[in-house]
Amino acid sequence: MSLPVFPQLPGQGWSVHKRPTFSTRTVAHVSGREIRVPLYSQALYEFELTFDALTANTAWPGLGANSLQSLMGLYLQCQGQYGTFLYIDPSDKEVMAQTIGVGDGSTSIFTFQRSLGGVVEIVSYVTDVANISVNGLALQGGWSLTEPNKVTFASPPAAGAPIVADFSFAYECRFLDDQNDFENFMDGLWTVASLKFRSVKA
Repeated sequence: MSLPVFPQLPGQGWSVHKRPTFSTRTVAHVSGREIRVPLYSQALYEFELTFDALTANTAWPGLGANSLQSLMGLYLQCQGQYGTFLYIDPSDKEVMAQTIGVGDGSTSIFTFQRSLGGVVEIVSYVTDVANISVNGLALQGGWSLTEPNKVTFASPPAAGAPIVADFSFAYECRFLDDQNDFENFMDGLWTVASLKFRSVKA
């Protein structure tokens, strides 16, 4: 993966906020009727995390050595809102037996997607593919993963053949602010009351 990955740190606290976000243009008529135009084809996700304890040294091994440097280093690397990184949501990172397309005999590139309730949405960044099958037959080769979220077949799947995948994914995100507060509350220990970031559209 070419993008930096958000670190999984033992000192992360509860709770975690995950906000699906849309943008809708709404115009009201004098009669009370409305015209609503959706501006996003699918949701962007905003995350908010807290960190009860981060350590700047190796004195607190249960928090991970130099966990402060890991988190602050990512923030500095991204230059606040400017750069992007991959966030692997521990509760939402794997998809099994997902149909990602149906062959037509000529198309060889398909975009990974996942079903969530009654919605099918494109995933931001595929980190690993465990299995690809075409028309029920698992393929040992003949395909490649193209960053960030596409599979390319050496030969186009036959018309009408369902393409099914087991895969893991991450959200490509950016921080929401150009500054963030890292609080040193005792010797060698730090806390972050709120760290906000949101997914970006490729």
